[in-house]
Amino acid sequence: MAERRRVRTFEWSTAVIAAISITAGITVYVRDGFDKFIAILSSDLWLFTGMLPKMAAGCLIAAFVTRLLPREVVARVVGGESGLLGILIAMMMGAVLPGGPLTIYPVAGAFLLLGADVGTAVAFITAWNLLGYNRALIWEVPFFGPEFVGWRILIALPLPIVAGLLARVASRAIASRWGGDP
Repeated sequence: MAERRRVRTFEWSTAVIAAISITAGITVYVRDGFDKFIAILSSDLWLFTGMLPKMAAGCLIAAFVTRLLPREVVARVVGGESGLLGILIAMMMGAVLPGGPLTIYPVAGAFLLLGADVGTAVAFITAWNLLGYNRALIWEVPFFGPEFVGWRILIALPLPIVAGLLARVASRAIASRWGGDP
């Protein structure tokens, strides 16, 4: 049975975002009044309800990925000992996987849970951002033309590899400094 990561009951990142949100809400209420505060709050709630199904779908995809892919295979192919080949595989996956951030980030998190290392997850996300074929075909080629897009992709090609290698080095340095698993 795969080892499950313990879920913490308190997350500092959530607390910081909540504190910033509450402070911003109070500031708007004091500065602009109740009507503006309600208008902004209702607009944000409308945006949240629109994003909620997409977030749920992304998390569901990530949950299925963790159940469908064997942990040993993921750890071997894109784990900490996979070397440069693991980063290249993660880069190719990121470049060809369609979807938005609400899909990609949960999938990257699922890969981390399955044994991928930080370097391959960073290469995956960086390649999705810089080399994603979906965005290039739909948005960039019609606006900028194939020559521009080709040069942009060619120039950006090494960046996911560099980012993945730097993330591995940083992760191992942090792990050796403070202990723990890289």
